[in-house]
Amino acid sequence: MLRIGLLGCGRIGQVHARSVKALDGAQVVAVADAVPAAAQALADTSGAEARDVAAILSAPDIDAVIIGTPTDSHFDQIIGAAKHGKAIFCEKPVDMSVDNIRACMTAVNAAGVPFMTGFNRRFDPNFESLRARIRAGDIGAVELVTITSRDPSPPPVSYIERSGGLFRDMMIHDFDMARFLMGEEFIRLHAVGSALVDPAIGAAGDVDTAAVILTTASGRICQISNSRRASYGYDQRIEVHGQDGMLRAENQLESTVEIATKSGFRRDPAQHFFLERYEAAYLSEMRAFVAAVMGGADTYPGILDGLRAQTMADAATLSRESGQPVDLVD
Repeated sequence: MLRIGLLGCGRIGQVHARSVKALDGAQVVAVADAVPAAAQALADTSGAEARDVAAILSAPDIDAVIIGTPTDSHFDQIIGAAKHGKAIFCEKPVDMSVDNIRACMTAVNAAGVPFMTGFNRRFDPNFESLRARIRAGDIGAVELVTITSRDPSPPPVSYIERSGGLFRDMMIHDFDMARFLMGEEFIRLHAVGSALVDPAIGAAGDVDTAAVILTTASGRICQISNSRRASYGYDQRIEVHGQDGMLRAENQLESTVEIATKSGFRRDPAQHFFLERYEAAYLSEMRAFVAAVMGGADTYPGILDGLRAQTMADAATLSRESGQPVDLVD
């Protein structure tokens, strides 16, 4: 039985607690949150004990930690967990600073503990299938990847101000997905962005509408577009074009029912947001983490994947601000 301590009892912490509860071979033993009432509420529903973070990190009855706290707390928690020999699952981004991520890598590698970065979209059944068919050669050599991600509405400006910006908070998932699908590292990035949805986002120094072009050393291209507004629901689409054809993953709708009348054909809107759209991915992701730790296998995606996605997000921020392409380096 893998005994888990859960740090952070907000929305994503509750998702992970439900996932662990659905798995054989794992149990949430203790939870912690900066808001004691939130920790107690999740403890009551998950059958765990509410403790403080330090107690969980040092506890002999806990084998692994799930870190779902605000990003600025990740560094200390990762270092503490590694020091006490605990396996680590950490939500993205690992840290806003690539130097801090490298320091975490050093600590994790020195301790020899498993580490998984929470890029849940890799575990979406549709995207997993798409990647498997790419690797099987169904469309030949990949030439162009197109990723579309649009949220139903923007978060509060108070969140924007501490998020690190759209590229680090939202598009970071798409940077990881681009690497996951392309199978070749990107060497150059060019980003543009505007505040078209909410002027307050622009006033806070961020953008809500953005596009990025990525290129590899062999000339393969990925284009990513993001928006903080989609009136029709959570828009998550991927298209991969290759020498022999094209693979596409479409949006997940609220239902597959379609009505046809004299007015035309109508279908349900896309699922509302990420909790609904990626419910299966969150469960599969946690199953993979537990299985890897229990079986002594490599955790995937690892901390290096977190570092590379953060490097791309930093480069996109710089490119948007400067108006120039940026070369990517680890």
